[in-house]
Amino acid sequence: MDVWRSGAGVKNVGHVLLWLAVVLLCACSSEPEQSQKDATAQPALAPDFELSSLQGKTVRLSELRGKVVVLNFWATWCPPCREEVPSMQQLHGMMSGTEFVMLAVNIEQDGRKTVPVFLQKNPVDFTILFDESGQVRKSYGVAKYPETFIIDPQGRIVEKVIGGINWSQPRVVEFMRRLLPESAD
Repeated sequence: MDVWRSGAGVKNVGHVLLWLAVVLLCACSSEPEQSQKDATAQPALAPDFELSSLQGKTVRLSELRGKVVVLNFWATWCPPCREEVPSMQQLHGMMSGTEFVMLAVNIEQDGRKTVPVFLQKNPVDFTILFDESGQVRKSYGVAKYPETFIIDPQGRIVEKVIGGINWSQPRVVEFMRRLLPESAD
């Protein structure tokens, strides 16, 4: 029996495409989830990494100690990721002049091609990093996009947000300001 002529192959391809669409939609989370924390547990130290930026510079997380770091894992194909970029840019601007760093880690293997195209319509001046190998994403246990880690000046993960949020809302800005080192006030 010729599978392609009978239509059975088309059905199988349709099932595979449907499954792929479901996987991609599940990988993007539009509903924000905050991490569940044990009130007695100490915040975990953020895994160190070294990645290259859009401008070709090397960024090492441990060199940012003393600053509040927003570490966001994202992709250009992820709708909630794209939607939160303007508010990330706004937060970055509001925190200008403080010990605050916004790092957006693109997880696409072809991110060096897709990100510049995305940025033409969505310009930002915070740091874009590339994790083509997926090693940093794996070390943070990232499973959905966007997934964001808030890292305090001591290098500890104090908050984890899964899904897109409005980063420029007052309660988020206040949370970031409370994390700043005392000398930054």
